Amino acid sequence: MQANVGYIGVKRSGRNQNVVVAGIVESCAMVPYSLIRPFLFALDAERAHELTLGLLAVGGSLRLGQPSPTTGNPVEVMGLSFPNRVGLAAGLDKNGTAVDGLGRLGFGFLEVGTVTPRPQPGNPKPRLFRLPEYQAIINRMGFNNAGVDALLERLAHMRYRGILGINIGKNFDTPIKQAVDDYLICLDKAYPRASYITVNISSPNTKNLRQLQGASELDALLGALKGRQTALADRHGKYVPLALKIAPDLDPEQIINIADALKRHRIDAVIATNTTLGREGVESSPLAAEAGGLSGGPLFDKSTAVIRSLAQALAGELPIIAAGGITSGARARAKIDAGAALVQIYSGLIYRGPQLVAECIEATDN
Repeated sequence: MQANVGYIGVKRSGRNQNVVVAGIVESCAMVPYSLIRPFLFALDAERAHELTLGLLAVGGSLRLGQPSPTTGNPVEVMGLSFPNRVGLAAGLDKNGTAVDGLGRLGFGFLEVGTVTPRPQPGNPKPRLFRLPEYQAIINRMGFNNAGVDALLERLAHMRYRGILGINIGKNFDTPIKQAVDDYLICLDKAYPRASYITVNISSPNTKNLRQLQGASELDALLGALKGRQTALADRHGKYVPLALKIAPDLDPEQIINIADALKRHRIDAVIATNTTLGREGVESSPLAAEAGGLSGGPLFDKSTAVIRSLAQALAGELPIIAAGGITSGARARAKIDAGAALVQIYSGLIYRGPQLVAECIEATDN
């Protein structure tokens, strides 16, 4: 029996409500996602997101159904053994509320966050918009999260034992010149719990954040993070890899400069890419003028082009984790063929449901 993702958050108060919600989760697990999706899409996008996460959280805590079987061939990346190449991208479960439920969907790894040193509400609502005709999403969430301490408290009680990435960022009100301090705080705190840590400098929804992709800013940030990683490895007796998540809106020179910095500082991986500020492919949508990052199907070509350029510039010195526009197994395979070692899905999951996970595993299973 397999739970179905499309987005969910339910407040629980007492055993009786747990039993009722458990029945809902178990019933949903028996229904094809294509039949559940219309109900979810009739709700406000953010409400549907919260509702799905909540049901997944309840299903995970009550151990409903059977854990998804491990499928695919293991692959070693960043010194870690991944059961398969398909992961969940950051952003879906920012606060780690549904890790156990998500861990039952067959993913080879999960990534939670983005999390910041202090809690913050994010940008004003509405801030999440579906574009179903394009299998796309526009969001301007703004790193809404309960803070790194709350995340770690939840993760301390999780049953999931697979590979878990923690995606870290800076608070919105931290000056960009002091951003490194926020990343170091999160790195210090997340290090003991994470399988790997992703440094997010590419969200378009935190003012000036993408400035950190500039040559001098990036060099200073990566130098500080690598130095702290070395100290933490000695302190904790284990090495936790660092990945950098970059934007798709980069010119060829910027990609080369980022690749050079990644190699120079011996960063363990790069995630390409985050959402785009462009609106190519959705120009005719009435929502195209909404501010925020565009993800989903229309991002595929742009993000894949970045992967190809990165693969050439990196020359195999560190792996690429691909995200952006993966709405089918064929698109996941195309990311691998472009030079990626692993893939991550998010928006595609909203439109396709858990079957997309199995489809992508099969397509990338070599």
